[in-house]
Amino acid sequence: MKERPSFPARLDSTLAKNRPSAVGGLGHAAPALTVVAKTAAGVAGAGKSKGAAIPVPLGVGMDSQAVRQRMVQKLAGQGVTDPLVLQAMGRIERHRFVDSALVNQAYEDTSLPIGLGQTISKPGVVSRMIELLRNGATGRMGRVLEIGTGCGYQAAVLSCVAEQVYSVERLRGLHDKARENLRHLRLANLHLLFGDGMVGYAQGGPYAGIISAAGGDVLPQAWIDQLAVGGRLVAPTVHAGGQALMVVDKTPQGLRQSILEAVHFVPLKSGVA
Repeated sequence: MKERPSFPARLDSTLAKNRPSAVGGLGHAAPALTVVAKTAAGVAGAGKSKGAAIPVPLGVGMDSQAVRQRMVQKLAGQGVTDPLVLQAMGRIERHRFVDSALVNQAYEDTSLPIGLGQTISKPGVVSRMIELLRNGATGRMGRVLEIGTGCGYQAAVLSCVAEQVYSVERLRGLHDKARENLRHLRLANLHLLFGDGMVGYAQGGPYAGIISAAGGDVLPQAWIDQLAVGGRLVAPTVHAGGQALMVVDKTPQGLRQSILEAVHFVPLKSGVA
């Protein structure tokens, strides 16, 4: 058996071999995650002891667990109920993904610039979209494809609620920034890709979920093709002169689409830069 490559690792064709099933991990339902919080070392070894609760230091200032828990309480007050999503939002330190001049705003429910004309989404939007993506799952979902890595924050949150996460970023500067931001977490189930998100990443599919941090006029056909039957896609799309969240469920009978609340994301673009 080959050893897992150290983080961050480049993906190659070997990752397409012996993959777990898209929806339920290794061909069966994934166990419920009971971890409340983990140290960085505990996250790296999550596959060995998913059920062990590992305490984390409370810290001071922005490192304080209390700061994150206040944000989590606000998210719960906004209607987020998925326990794994709330745990993940409380575990991943958002201030490590924003510029130092903006750290005092890191746990406010606001989007913040991350450079190259891009933003980190509001915590409320991140948690809402991931809860929609999970669609009531009680344990970790299977494989997830994220379009638009950005600074890496949402990818880190996704890694807490999914078995494997493949995240694609088209801007080299942001791809490199995300790798640096995520390095200390050593998330072995998170794979960062530099490329055109509109074509997805077929080698990692089919996916239990696909989530996009950019919105276009239509959903790329490649995303639909790479979504597993029984899977769900959550993405902003142009609707009625603005953007709205679209949820697409891929069923044995075909696609089922729902248009939800208005949102504002950067436009979806093709190519790399």
